[in-house]
Amino acid sequence: MSEGVNFILGSGERLTDPIGPPGRFMPPRDAPYDAEYARTRLVAPLATAVADVDGLPQGATPNDEAVLAITLHPQYLAKTSYPNTLLGAAGLRNIGSKGVVITPEAWTKKDEPEPSSTTQLFVAGKREDIRSWQAVVEQAPATSRENEQLARVETLFLPRPEARVRLSEEDQLRSNLPIEVVLQGGSQAIVSSFREWARSLDVDLELERRIAVGGLVFLPAHTPAEAVHELARFAFVRVLRSLPRLRGIRPTVITRTGPTLRVDLPSEGPLDPDLRVAVFDGGLKPDGPLSPWASSFDVTGVGDPDDESLIHGHRVTSALLFGGLNRSGEAPRPYARVDHYRILDQASHQDPEDLFDVLPRILNVLDTKDYEFVNLSVGPKLPIEDDDPHAWTVALDDRLSDGHTLLTVAVGNDGQLDREAGNARIQPPADCVNALAVGAADSLLPSWSRAPYSCVGPGRSPGLIKPDVLGFGGSADEPFEVLDHDSGGRTVGTLGTSFAGPAALRMATGLRALLGSRLTPLAARALLVHCTTGHTLGPEDVGWGRIPEHLEDLAVCPAGAVRVLYQGTLDPAGYLRMSVPLPPEELRGLVTIRATIAYATPVDPSHSDAYSKAGLDIVFRPHSGRLANEEGSTVAKSRPFFQRKQFATEAERRSDVHKWETVLHRSDRLRGSSLQAPVFDIHYNAREAGHSGSGFERIRYSSVVTVEAPREPDLYNSVLRTYAGQLEAMTPVINIPLRVQG
Repeated sequence: MSEGVNFILGSGERLTDPIGPPGRFMPPRDAPYDAEYARTRLVAPLATAVADVDGLPQGATPNDEAVLAITLHPQYLAKTSYPNTLLGAAGLRNIGSKGVVITPEAWTKKDEPEPSSTTQLFVAGKREDIRSWQAVVEQAPATSRENEQLARVETLFLPRPEARVRLSEEDQLRSNLPIEVVLQGGSQAIVSSFREWARSLDVDLELERRIAVGGLVFLPAHTPAEAVHELARFAFVRVLRSLPRLRGIRPTVITRTGPTLRVDLPSEGPLDPDLRVAVFDGGLKPDGPLSPWASSFDVTGVGDPDDESLIHGHRVTSALLFGGLNRSGEAPRPYARVDHYRILDQASHQDPEDLFDVLPRILNVLDTKDYEFVNLSVGPKLPIEDDDPHAWTVALDDRLSDGHTLLTVAVGNDGQLDREAGNARIQPPADCVNALAVGAADSLLPSWSRAPYSCVGPGRSPGLIKPDVLGFGGSADEPFEVLDHDSGGRTVGTLGTSFAGPAALRMATGLRALLGSRLTPLAARALLVHCTTGHTLGPEDVGWGRIPEHLEDLAVCPAGAVRVLYQGTLDPAGYLRMSVPLPPEELRGLVTIRATIAYATPVDPSHSDAYSKAGLDIVFRPHSGRLANEEGSTVAKSRPFFQRKQFATEAERRSDVHKWETVLHRSDRLRGSSLQAPVFDIHYNAREAGHSGSGFERIRYSSVVTVEAPREPDLYNSVLRTYAGQLEAMTPVINIPLRVQG
């Protein structure tokens, strides 16, 4: 099978070398306000904040502490601009942050100030410390570090209770509300104090169901409507919002006009019997038609099964095993075995609080079992928010931060709701930066588009390009065919992102089965993104594009092209030079370079605007003989690549927004004469609470680079000869039929 086939080249990491940091001169930054005015303009707001803090009830301030919001000027978003000296002067500690959009009073740009993205810090301290901070601001010498950092603060205030409350229209009419409370600060003392505060208001907390991740505590509660705003006065409440239910999973059946479709099931086990994939869903019926390739497990604490959930779980597993069944009359042999964990029961779609039962069921399995490929087609039924991530998102991102697991997440099926109001936006945990969020395409034909039901982006920043990809999810005209749960051969037509997700994961597991364990889950994620087909619709609809339906489109280099896979780790604050392999002769004509990089990152849930702790600054240098313009430079001139405008308009104003995206993907076309020993220089930026820190870990990355030169038909072999002993063709480890011309 492999003879004459140009399989992708692996071991690209052998073409990487650590390098020193480039020489840079950073001129001093002009401040938007002079020293005296910076102090004067903050005296009044700080005095108001101190008075508001003094007016808080004792029960709402655990350990006599309050939380202020400090909005930074949009020109001071870099890690090095953090006002640590100013805050430390009064012993205030940063417990969180979020992104906001403001129009500053002034700035140093030529144009008039306009709405701009910036950071709002949440800082905690005792009442007496906040009072003393007022004296620091009023009395700091003009030449002091504290006074210099005052120009970085645009405004400060005590957050109002009403700003923390987010209730649905339905809940605003109820007398007793099921809500979710998010506390920041994360200590047991804060939780205990909040329990007493809630009791004083007759609010029933479900403390045994709370979920704590990264300084945030998520807990369900029932509250009288009249107590909502008083409950939100508690100093460490981050947000108080309506408690969503799980997404609906009622089976959808597409009525056919033609004959019933039947398929013959494989007589053999999976192609890679050692590869096991986890699915978290509604369960499988015992001895059902999928049992030769899938095992069902009831997680600890799950109740009696629900018929609709069982049907959904069966269909999701069918999509993972076989993909969309076509009219060939034969189901393909599965690539891997499925371990299906039943996390849903009869209460799952009745009690909103069950969200806090279902998530721990997933986490318990991930904490005790080692899976490299996982699918999740269920989650909370609500659109994501920009400033406050959901418990499902942060808990799963935390588990995925080591890069050892590829999780595919369905984005949700509310894409036909009011888009302008944000109701059609992707649903948690599809905004995970360490997972692959999958939306649905309506067709397998070249004329495909986003399925109308498929939820849309953008995601949160970082993670703006969401969904990551689209997979075929079916439509009324072109259903997604799954094996019927009551028959071993009949299929049923359905649709939904619930099936696009596992079908996409099937392609990843097919790659793994084909190429073996040398292909990491992170590499599979990068390849899926790299090989997408674009669309005239923007990234909010289709992400990076629709993934291929055939393994050869991922594992085999196109004619006149060479594709190279790099896998490795990056050191914090380190610089890595990644060479793009080319033959020694100058390439003729126009050359397209397509590059994708994916990496896994630890996350900081309390700091939603600085959510990913790791970011990459990537510089493309296409020609080693053309030096940068700076006098005496020994570094090749750079050319914009990943820095192009692929992100939301507001986010573009944050010049480094692309650095914190965990997936970057782009192509560029150049003349062959402009390429000589091209490289990507990669710098791993690390941050803690949005600013510089220490003790950061290595991160895992995978990159894919394709060079296409239509006038060089022997490019693949020429590169393979030039880099003999370094690059290796990733030939299959098992025999899988491919649609490749030999």
